[in-house]
Amino acid sequence: MGASRAAVAATGQWVDPDDGVRYPAGEVHAWERGRNETACGLSLHRSRLTRFPHVGWPDVQPESGRHAEEVQEVCRRCRAAQGARRDDRGWTRTDPRP
Repeated sequence: MGASRAAVAATGQWVDPDDGVRYPAGEVHAWERGRNETACGLSLHRSRLTRFPHVGWPDVQPESGRHAEEVQEVCRRCRAAQGARRDDRGWTRTDPRP
C-alpha cells in the first residue's frame, strides 16, 4: 500500500459547518480504497471504522493540520506502513553511554 493511494478510516467523524463535508475524528487508520482492512490489518466492519475516501492519509497527520482538527490519535502501525521512519520518535537520548 503506497502513501499516495492511502485514504483514511476513523473511529468517528465531524462535519465542517462551512462546507458541510464530513471529516475523520478520533483514532485514524490508513486504508486503501477497494479493501476491507486497514494497513495495520484491522477489519473495517468489525472495528466499526468509518471510511473517508475523499481524505488522504497525509491530510490527517497532526503536523499537516489540514483535516487533523478532531484527530486524537494516529495508528502507529498504519503510520509505519505508510513510510514513517523509525527515528521519528517523540524522545531523545540525553545521556548516551560511552
